[in-house]
Amino acid sequence: MPYVVIMAGGRGERFWPRSKMAKPKQFLNLIGEKTMLQLTVERVKGLVEISDTYIVAGAEFKNVILEQIPQLPEENIIIEPFGRDTAAAVGLAAMILGQKNPREVMLVLPADHYVGNMRTFQEVLKSAVISTNRGDNVVTLGITPHHPETGYGYIHRGELLETPAGIPIYRAIRFLEKPDYARAREFLANGDYLWNSGMFIWRIDVLREMIKKHLQSLAEGLGEIENSLGTNQYSSTVEKVYSKLPKISVDYGLMERADNISVIPCDFGWDDIGNWTALERYVEKDELGNILHGRGVMLDTANTYVISNDKTIAILGVEDLIIVNDRDSLLICPKNRAQEIKKVVQALADEGFDDVL
Repeated sequence: MPYVVIMAGGRGERFWPRSKMAKPKQFLNLIGEKTMLQLTVERVKGLVEISDTYIVAGAEFKNVILEQIPQLPEENIIIEPFGRDTAAAVGLAAMILGQKNPREVMLVLPADHYVGNMRTFQEVLKSAVISTNRGDNVVTLGITPHHPETGYGYIHRGELLETPAGIPIYRAIRFLEKPDYARAREFLANGDYLWNSGMFIWRIDVLREMIKKHLQSLAEGLGEIENSLGTNQYSSTVEKVYSKLPKISVDYGLMERADNISVIPCDFGWDDIGNWTALERYVEKDELGNILHGRGVMLDTANTYVISNDKTIAILGVEDLIIVNDRDSLLICPKNRAQEIKKVVQALADEGFDDVL
């Protein structure tokens, strides 16, 4: 049975002020009653046992993870002492799980994505597991685009390779940066370009060989940590070595450099829920396109998203805004600049407003 590794170390800065350092986006119930992490664990239920589910996160999130996923064994939380991007995180998980079974398949899933059709999602994962079990390839999931999206990276698919369990798997020719709108329209019209979901399926030994080949400094650091596994020096070794590991993503560090990548085109209602405007797709609006979560009124207002947890709010004569009141913080932002909220978070940090971050 494969392992599932859930990446839960992100900061979710584009969802400030609700997403904060102590409880970022993946631990919030942005859609429905369950948190993004709870939904991620739930969608692999029946595919793997909870005992084979692992979560990679910082030590500061250990308690909230156990609170939200109480059935998860405590030892299944893989602690990162520092955030070093996704290549280091998946490498650490592969090093630890490789002690159990180095040839087992490892599914890597972000903790903060949305999937509408769980059944189709699991069928795709089963097909990917079959493929990676019988070959030395890596499978990534590419989302069939429905519109020209500039906020995602893309995968250019090539020829058909195989159809395990009736699901087609193609060669991944290349990974592309987030495009401008004109190029995104070209990708959509072409039909061979897929949104990069950031989900990967590989055998542990194959991943480790890829790291050794393409990210030698990461391989050396993980080797040093591996030598301390099971000893009293493990925690101090991880602390010492991890900060020196290369800060690079799986996409840049491995996917763009490897020649054994395949991709499954998917359509299971996926969304990475990257910012406040992305949530609008899942929330009911009034006849003028407004959304109001909380107490208040909206007059002569259109296409405005308002969240107010503890204050009655009145909005008059505005349009195309995001307004989020969260106890000690207030965000007001044009919708077309929602991607830039990270700049606000950085500016607040630079000015010393750590108490609201």
